[in-house]
Amino acid sequence: MDFAIIFFLAFILTFIGAMPPGMLNVTAAKISLKEGYIRGIMFSIGVCVINFFQIYLAAIFSRYLSRHPEVISILRFIGLVIFILITIYFFFIAKSSSKQQIDPKIKSKHSRFFQGVFLATINVFPIPYHAYITITLASFGWMTFENSNIITYVSGGIIGTFVPLYLYIFFFDKIKGKTFTSQKNMNRIIGSVTGIISIITLINILNDW
Repeated sequence: MDFAIIFFLAFILTFIGAMPPGMLNVTAAKISLKEGYIRGIMFSIGVCVINFFQIYLAAIFSRYLSRHPEVISILRFIGLVIFILITIYFFFIAKSSSKQQIDPKIKSKHSRFFQGVFLATINVFPIPYHAYITITLASFGWMTFENSNIITYVSGGIIGTFVPLYLYIFFFDKIKGKTFTSQKNMNRIIGSVTGIISIITLINILNDW
């Protein structure tokens, strides 16, 4: 498949998953507000370094699974159930929360890169997320697991990780009080994304029958 399409799909799907307020992007924003955007950028680079390995590991894992179609069928069904449950949760169960995100406490101004590395390391969600996404793209014939395609996907994923961090660093102070960052709206956005993924997965499963 065209590298540009793989890159774009990786970028947009990663961007959607990384855009809602969370520990990493809000921490990057707070570092920028308190210490300047350079420190926020250094934190973001640390996050992206770890995300490179996480996304690459997910793609390699997916390549292994692609050689065992019986396992992929089971995983797609499990993924469908999980995403349906997540959709229901964010649309009907999750409530708005007024709790503040973690406030950076590290005193050294030279440790923001390693703080990004550390927080990204303990955030393992990108691995199953990208494993599921790459398996889904491959099942539609939109991606193969050749090394060039994997590198293209990882590159798009890294850019899709960095751009939300960049946007939070430079615009968080302007948007933090607006509805864009309200928990209720974020719940709806996440629920919509997982709902769309659920529908695509269901169609894919039905087409295989």
